[in-house]
Amino acid sequence: MTGEEAALARPLILRLTERGETVATAESLTAGLVCATLTEVPGASAVVRGGLVVYATDLKAKLAGVDEALLAEHGAVHPEVAAQLAAGARERCGADWGLGLTGVAGPDPQDGVAPGTVHVALAGAGSCRVRTHRFEGGRASVRTNSVRAALELLGAALGPLAAR
Repeated sequence: MTGEEAALARPLILRLTERGETVATAESLTAGLVCATLTEVPGASAVVRGGLVVYATDLKAKLAGVDEALLAEHGAVHPEVAAQLAAGARERCGADWGLGLTGVAGPDPQDGVAPGTVHVALAGAGSCRVRTHRFEGGRASVRTNSVRAALELLGAALGPLAAR
């Protein structure tokens, strides 16, 4: 975890703890990096329920509950796939919040989608937010930026820490 990811993850763990809420992930292109980043923070075990690594397309359906017809029609890199990954993580792991990530880290396109295209979603009670990003750089850069985007999306939903 770099300093920037640590700076994003620590307050998220604190906010989740003070709110009594939990989070889970369903990750494709990041292959568990978001969950790993969150669990680097001491105290994360109280609020991180777990994560699904669904790198293969068929596992998105089998483990996270993504609609097979959606995957067949649009492929694995689509905003609605990210939304269903987030909802699946939330439901299957029994968490208050679910983060879902899918995209193309590169170097080659996938299903006609350009490298650097990433969809990040956050599912909560009765809501789902999806953000689409176009990141520059190689695989490592795209994946690192995807982790940051997911942490920032969760942070925006949780709001600031309570005054102490």
